[in-house]
Amino acid sequence: MSLHLTTKKIVKDWTDYNNHMNLSFYIMIFDMGAEQILSKFQMGEQSARLTKRSTMVVETHTTYNNEVKENDVVEVHLSYFDHDKKRIHYKLEMYEKSKNILSSTTEVLALYIDLNIRKVAEFEKEKVITMDQFIEENKTKFKFDNLQFSNKLKK
Repeated sequence: MSLHLTTKKIVKDWTDYNNHMNLSFYIMIFDMGAEQILSKFQMGEQSARLTKRSTMVVETHTTYNNEVKENDVVEVHLSYFDHDKKRIHYKLEMYEKSKNILSSTTEVLALYIDLNIRKVAEFEKEKVITMDQFIEENKTKFKFDNLQFSNKLKK
């Protein structure tokens, strides 16, 4: 089982003329979930403000598996995570909560950035240790199927 990151109720403003959630809001909800894991590794919003180090997404692959409609409640789960010296690679899954049906997935490749110079940077040693510990503790929960970006990490 993947790791739960966030739960959100779909509001009317997030739906479109097809009476389902507009694709842009899938990405927004996924990003809210990603912030949870980025914060755990001190690479999220707080880190960007305080240390001027954060991540920037450079590539994504998103699937839309089942409709999500107004008032549905969705859960976002982390189903995969890995890294190299400068990149993180993760996959998130969105489930419609009441039926536990996979609604969408997004796979992300992001670079670690020094915001002072807006250039790619290597992770600090303590971040590598934290990420490696997280991977070791959770790897049995990860799903390795259908990953698009595994070959993009330089290990």
